[in-house]
Amino acid sequence: MAVAAQAQQRPLQPWLWVAAGATALYLPSYWNAAHGLWQTDEFGHAPLILGITAWLFWQSRHAVGQAPDAPRGGPGWLLLSLGLALYSLGRTAGLSSVEFASQVFVAGAVLLLLKGTQALRAAWFPVFYLVFMVPLPGPMVDALTEPLKHWISIIVVDILHAVGYPIGRSGVMITVGRYELLVADACSGLNSMFSLAALGALFIHVMRRKGRLHTASLVLAIVPIAFTANIVRVISLVLITYHFGDAAGQGFLHGAAGILLMLVALLAFFALDWCLARWLPESHQAS
Repeated sequence: MAVAAQAQQRPLQPWLWVAAGATALYLPSYWNAAHGLWQTDEFGHAPLILGITAWLFWQSRHAVGQAPDAPRGGPGWLLLSLGLALYSLGRTAGLSSVEFASQVFVAGAVLLLLKGTQALRAAWFPVFYLVFMVPLPGPMVDALTEPLKHWISIIVVDILHAVGYPIGRSGVMITVGRYELLVADACSGLNSMFSLAALGALFIHVMRRKGRLHTASLVLAIVPIAFTANIVRVISLVLITYHFGDAAGQGFLHGAAGILLMLVALLAFFALDWCLARWLPESHQAS
């Protein structure tokens, strides 16, 4: 009995060492982010992504365990070296994007080194999902934020003007009644679109539609749905400010508008998925 118990526990030992090593490696990164980066509006979704990723890895444990033991030392060590190099560069240079991007390579390398290619295929989505924890690089944010702010300002003003609100704009400054609202970088929608892309990817993975056209349609809809949901958020903030004052628009209801953003996007995904399931016969069943 003791021998059998040891045989059953032995396969867990490498994974326990991996868990201990990953904790020692990335706990300082998480600690620093929790006291800085993750407290901002732009990257406040990262802890949620971390929790979802842990759940996804847990869900895939059986598929990984059933994969044949065929370690790929060459690719695995190469990937691990790349991941550790990125981690070291990110930590020493203070590049959060590079530091957190290293997780993708390290996680993939561990699967290759301990189990092999089939294990990596079984857990490809949790490994991929770590991408959504990576803060967007500053140059990318700067390049995309200004056009997004202008588009959102124009659309919001046109919609509310069409329904009779006294609203106008000058650049990204929106005037409604006696209030002026600046469409700030955080309201540009870039980071919220990134977090909503994570929500959309998770939705598609969980639904697991068999039809390729169905899945492709959901993937292509991620960005338009995220952009539309952010417009709804900005409209709600403008209306809250107009009807209840600037204090309400900048206070608790400002955070509530972020929740509305997620709800609108999730409902849009459900609605599109339902419509596609009715229109595309091959996507009625989920795997």
